[in-house]
Amino acid sequence: EAGHTPITNLHESLSFFAWSIVGVYLLLHLKYRVEVLAAFISPVAAVLIILSSLFPKDILPLAPVLESYWLPIHVIFAFIGNAMFTIAFAVGVMYLIQERQIKSKKIGPFYYRLPALKVLDDLNYRCLTFGFPLLTLGIISGSVWAESAWGSYWSWDPKETWSLITWFLYAALLHGRLTGGWRGRRAAIFAIVGFGALVFSFLGVNLLLTGLHSYN
Repeated sequence: EAGHTPITNLHESLSFFAWSIVGVYLLLHLKYRVEVLAAFISPVAAVLIILSSLFPKDILPLAPVLESYWLPIHVIFAFIGNAMFTIAFAVGVMYLIQERQIKSKKIGPFYYRLPALKVLDDLNYRCLTFGFPLLTLGIISGSVWAESAWGSYWSWDPKETWSLITWFLYAALLHGRLTGGWRGRRAAIFAIVGFGALVFSFLGVNLLLTGLHSYN
């Protein structure tokens, strides 16, 4: 009904993010068949939907700067990349739970439901290898759009700055996995830390800081 990509306010963005996570999970499920992952993803999506309901739902006309074909391009890259990193976060949590059970030799209720550590580590890596290029394309497309809209590729807006910080964190993780042998626990923890930066970049910046990307 709005006639535009649903990310022009926090209600739309949080809802779209939640559905992006669900969509990415369903696609990954076709290959990995990790049913228990839904138990870790669903709460994240539910929290996003609940948060979205707290913000105004009014559909307002697009600001002139948003009336661009770059909007859906930038959004699709960024949101799917973020959804991949959200899955990596959930898998990282699952890895740490399973590892703790194995090392402590105290078999809990999750032991028989969670996949083997190798499967979880591989899934974490797959999410990273798909998510990082998408995040990169999201930043690049956003920069090109910014140049056409504001005459500058980069303005160190809080959203841009935190997106870059998030990019560097995931770049470090990918580099570590490819060249430094980062696997298992270290990779899982890094995926969780990266997700923390992603959440602040996505939500914290909009609520606590002001800039070109702030929602009115």
